[in-house]
Amino acid sequence: SSQQALEQARAATEELEDLKAVAKGLEEENSKLRRQTRQLVRGPASSLQQNQQLLAESHGLKERIQALAAETANLEVSGGKPCCLANATRFV
Repeated sequence: SSQQALEQARAATEELEDLKAVAKGLEEENSKLRRQTRQLVRGPASSLQQNQQLLAESHGLKERIQALAAETANLEVSGGKPCCLANATRFV
């Protein structure tokens, strides 16, 4: 009877150690998920700011292209050569 009690105690000890290992793994996974959640929460704000900056740059480039196109059209009408057309291609 005492032998059975000893074996049950050892089995319970092993099961407890296994459960501790599982609990530690779950805690680590929880920490990882919390970090990912924090990154996702912060992410959209920085993405929005970056998108707004890119839109502003795009708008500026469109205006520059329109100005160069108008200048080129004026030069063609007046018979001159478009001196700045080579510079316009780097904005496209």
